[in-house]
Amino acid sequence: MNKTLTEQLTDHILNIEYAQLPEQAIEMAKQVALDGFAVMLAGATEPLGVGRISIEYTREMGGHPQSTVIAGGFKTSMQNAAYVNGTMAHALDYDNTWYPLNHPTSPTLPAILAIAEHYQLDGKAIIEAIVTAFEVQGRLRLAATGMTTGSGFHKPGMTGTFGAVAAAIKLLKLDSTQALMALGIAGSRAGSISINTGSMTKSSHSGHAARMGVECGILASKGWTASADVFGSKGFFDTFMGDNQKPHLLVENFANPLRMIDPGVGFKKHPSNYFTHRPIDGALALRQAHQITLQNIEQVEIIFPRFEYVNRQFPKTGLDGKFSVQYTTLIALLDGEITIDSFNNERRYASDVSALLPHVHLIFDDAIPTDFDAMHCTITVTLKNGEKHSQKIDKLSGWIGSPLSRDQRIKKFNLCAHRVLSQSNANQMISYIERLDTLDNINDLMALARN
Repeated sequence: MNKTLTEQLTDHILNIEYAQLPEQAIEMAKQVALDGFAVMLAGATEPLGVGRISIEYTREMGGHPQSTVIAGGFKTSMQNAAYVNGTMAHALDYDNTWYPLNHPTSPTLPAILAIAEHYQLDGKAIIEAIVTAFEVQGRLRLAATGMTTGSGFHKPGMTGTFGAVAAAIKLLKLDSTQALMALGIAGSRAGSISINTGSMTKSSHSGHAARMGVECGILASKGWTASADVFGSKGFFDTFMGDNQKPHLLVENFANPLRMIDPGVGFKKHPSNYFTHRPIDGALALRQAHQITLQNIEQVEIIFPRFEYVNRQFPKTGLDGKFSVQYTTLIALLDGEITIDSFNNERRYASDVSALLPHVHLIFDDAIPTDFDAMHCTITVTLKNGEKHSQKIDKLSGWIGSPLSRDQRIKKFNLCAHRVLSQSNANQMISYIERLDTLDNINDLMALARN
């Protein structure tokens, strides 16, 4: 008898084993963990209060002290820890991504850490779970062709939920029947809408996915039932994607190669939506080359693919500014850098920003592909003396095919971690994560993160 698509996926999940992982995948899983801890720590300090409110909410909700609330100083239940840490991981939009676009770490690593800490699992189990979570998300993104960027459903709450569940299946050592049930439960837990972009709620999509990963796994381990074919007829694809689906891609060439190896993972240089990064890089290059300052800018023009998601001429808050090409380009020109504090309300409504933002013009060019991997943009700054300077950006450092160096990744980690940790504790955390495969448990690592 032929196996259903969901049964085939379950077999693939169960067949991933640490002992069979290529060294490149193990190394990438460590890089993912390091970047994930960095953005969770920094996310606790998000200027508008995403981290603060999430930690306060979690403390008020209570829960058995099973797993660490990062930067919170306490433990709570696995589900609550996964939620708050997942929310903080996406709070700054600084978490990594890949192709097709998705945030694969923020919905999954917090669930993995919560389960691993409570059940005293070793670093190899964590790496195995990270690799599994990434592969399932990548395959689901390929299959769910109707999940367009910037509209409809927001991916972390959709594909991210199934990634977290896949990780839980591995960590909890569910059998094939339990795994089918966990995936079936996840079908009724998936969901997040992009209309909440620019608000605090967007970051909670990752937190919700992480929490549901824990919940679905635990419920299935107890014998909770669900559909055994969530990816079959009238299931996930038919419900959410309509005719925009290619279900066979869910399992076709699964882990051959692993998608965290090919095409790989992108690590962000700037704490903002990835579509703003090319304009930011263009603005930074122009500022450096032509000594552009507040006093000599007359007008800024950005030629960009038609993508309304990041067309926000006057973002309502600093947080909303993370999704504004106009704002991020201007801040790069004015400040010569983009930092976490570029997106507080004080910077958003500073007098220089208020004066110049009306003179930053986003122009859509339909000849430029909207596919993130293939797109480009051109920034032109007109100075008050009439000079015009332009910069075209297509390649993006940190993106797939142009990885950040270890020094760049460590610099990002330290910039994030130092908002919460001392230098010595940050260095110790780096040491733990870079030898994750040798750790018998993560007690000491999580104690550092708990602060």
